[in-house]
Amino acid sequence: MLRFKNSSLMALSIQIASTLVVLAFMIFQSFLTFSLFEWATLQGLLASLVSFLARMPLWWIPIHLLFLPLSIATLALDISPLWFLVLFMGMWLVYGKTYKTQVPLYLSSKHVPDALESLLPQNKNFSFIDVGSGCGGLLKNLAGIHKNGRFYGIEAAPIPFLISRLRNMLSVSGCQIVWGDFWQHDFSQYDVVYAYLSPVPMESLWQKARREMRPGSLLISNTFTIPGIEPYKSIPLNDFSNSTLYLWKI
Repeated sequence: MLRFKNSSLMALSIQIASTLVVLAFMIFQSFLTFSLFEWATLQGLLASLVSFLARMPLWWIPIHLLFLPLSIATLALDISPLWFLVLFMGMWLVYGKTYKTQVPLYLSSKHVPDALESLLPQNKNFSFIDVGSGCGGLLKNLAGIHKNGRFYGIEAAPIPFLISRLRNMLSVSGCQIVWGDFWQHDFSQYDVVYAYLSPVPMESLWQKARREMRPGSLLISNTFTIPGIEPYKSIPLNDFSNSTLYLWKI
């Protein structure tokens, strides 16, 4: 079976293929007289089955199952298309290009600065970057505690970026937060790289870190591990999601 690195692209391909199969069946047979909603349900069943056989993450199965039936049901409600545009724009402003990066908006808990307290240098200057810095809360807290650190953030989702810039302007502890794609950003200038991403990009993040980070620098991941690479240290956070910090030294 053809393998896709981007599960969103694979999901789209499954939806298109299953729709074409059901559409062809509708056209070339005459013994079944289903309603449009029933045909959509059949398409959802087929798409979810293919998703399961393709070993996509299990949460894709209900999405495939319900996507077209709910779309048909929504059309029957005669809702103005403008509302869908507003909803789409709102989600893009909050989540950015999640469909491409496969990294949703995760906010670090208040336990993270405490867990990092003993890990960050106490008596020498250091640089720290949060890749996908969200609303900037972690950077603001760390900058207020560690006066010997230079703190940077990079964020691609519009609303979280604007919130973090506003918080930074109103804070006495300055951080440099920029809009952009951290994959295009050079890690070699940082002593600590912190990431709270998703399982999907972790292997690529490790390859980038190995290429660019200096020997002795530290890669920290919240919750998500690097496949096949054992962290040298793990710190449970005991927060609401029972997450863990994983650390790798370069």
